[in-house]
Amino acid sequence: MACVIGQVKISARAPFPCTQCGLCCQHVYLAEETQFLDRGDGTCKHYDMEGKSCAIYEERPDICRVDRMYALRYAHKYTWDEFIALNLQVCISLEELSNK
Repeated sequence: MACVIGQVKISARAPFPCTQCGLCCQHVYLAEETQFLDRGDGTCKHYDMEGKSCAIYEERPDICRVDRMYALRYAHKYTWDEFIALNLQVCISLEELSNK
């Protein structure tokens, strides 16, 4: 099965293995692309700390959608597996930052 987003054809593939830890939502200040989401303390203005969830999940920006960002900006540069590996490296870095 495949779908087309813009000019990029996307075939069925393993989804991004998100653990829903919320660390990316709690560190939006770190990336220029996500700073517009900062509520003033580094955390996304749409992140619910108590529920550890996104208040606008179904309508979240493209930058918060790994598959969408891959199709829009990175499919010409990386394979899906390479892109996932890069994103997982960011996850690990955020875990290390949070454990300090």
